[in-house]
Amino acid sequence: MIVGHSIELPADIEHHATRVLRLRSGDRITLFNNKGGEFLAQITHISKSKTTALINEYHAIERESPLIIELVQAICINEKMDWIIQKTVELGVTHIFPVTTHRSIVHLTNERAIKRLQHWQKIAISACEQSGRNHVPQISPLMSLSDWSNQKNMNKTSQNLGFMLSTTAEKSLTHFQKPPLNTVLTLLVGPEGGLTQEEEIAILHTGFIPLRLGKRILRTESAALATIAAMQALWGDY
Repeated sequence: MIVGHSIELPADIEHHATRVLRLRSGDRITLFNNKGGEFLAQITHISKSKTTALINEYHAIERESPLIIELVQAICINEKMDWIIQKTVELGVTHIFPVTTHRSIVHLTNERAIKRLQHWQKIAISACEQSGRNHVPQISPLMSLSDWSNQKNMNKTSQNLGFMLSTTAEKSLTHFQKPPLNTVLTLLVGPEGGLTQEEEIAILHTGFIPLRLGKRILRTESAALATIAAMQALWGDY
């Protein structure tokens, strides 16, 4: 996008602007291109086939958290998974890794996994639009927990702090000091039935720290949200 130039809005953005928000020619909108900053534009033309807008201004606005947070989330039923992705993006997560585990109740074929990934990416974009973020978090293709763990070990860096939520853990986030700048915080959340003992042991061997959220047991669709919100409150921009 270039200031002073007109662009044609993508079909999904056009639909939301004209069918949902009922915007008309002359209305002002805010756009972003996933490269940082945002553009102020004005709708100049609406027809059945396309909607165009004139880019008027660019503002170097950033709303990203100072924390780099990766979420490794065991997939769950559609509505819960959609909720997790939408809300964790709003909370500032930077990368989401959907994984399958031994107790996962959702099993996707390759074709369905690709479609779900596309669906999840659209949810992430919408969450960015709603929250004002102008960098869309990456959502990796679905893989098994063991494959993700092997990949993580291959790309392991010294500036990484991994937490695995566990009902048997003794430490909470308040036991840890604020991590150094640019530390990658990786959070692993298991499925509805939890991780198996074998899975937990394997993850602990990779250097992850077991973490507990208070004395109560949270559902998988609540656990990631609560943990990321706590990280932002303790170490981030809350």
